[in-house]
Amino acid sequence: MEINELVHAVRPSPNYNERTSPITMLVLHYTEMKPVETALDRLTDPEAGVSAHYLISEEGVVTQLVPEEKRAWHAGTSFWRGTKDVNSASIGIELDHPGHAGGYREFADVQFEALLPLAARIVKQYDIPRANVVGHSDVAPLRKIDPGELFPWDRLAEYGLCLPKPEKIEQVDPFHNEGAFILGLERYGYDITEGRKTIEAFERRWRPDKIEGRYDAQLGAILWHLLLERDRGDAR
Repeated sequence: MEINELVHAVRPSPNYNERTSPITMLVLHYTEMKPVETALDRLTDPEAGVSAHYLISEEGVVTQLVPEEKRAWHAGTSFWRGTKDVNSASIGIELDHPGHAGGYREFADVQFEALLPLAARIVKQYDIPRANVVGHSDVAPLRKIDPGELFPWDRLAEYGLCLPKPEKIEQVDPFHNEGAFILGLERYGYDITEGRKTIEAFERRWRPDKIEGRYDAQLGAILWHLLLERDRGDAR
């Protein structure tokens, strides 16, 4: 691992192994540990058995922990769009943040400004589809809620690095009931083992101002729009 213009420090973690699939995803997390040194200690502790490729502090310092060609252990038990081994198919970036348990707050601008060029380079280098730039809660809705409803997905989308929130939504709800909507979430790519948790994950990503874990027509219209975009080939 080498320090470059996007990486300010290297702190090697022993917690990785070999990939078994090509890189097709970028997964964003928060650490929920403060200060940042606590998170770095854990992500490099062989007994902890967790890691990520990068950690970005709230001050914008980018630290590389695992080489990108290796399989970091950041996603755990997870699933996205048919991929059961998300760790093998993804690069994981941890954002230094207190999380919901430590006083959830907006993400620092300087941290986002450090994330932006790193994510742009990764997405371009590996040709990652915008629909595969996701949060930990998307790939593990039963267990995780990070990076949470305050992560600025809209700002990331302005640079073409993730899918934007649908703006002009046809006021149509083709699902009619919660069961049909949950099956639609499965078609979009989610693990629906626990439907209500998956609805919450969808809300955190696409309707962050109202997280109830219950199906309604607005959620149905958003999902329908996303599915139509994907089927038209506009979601890459």
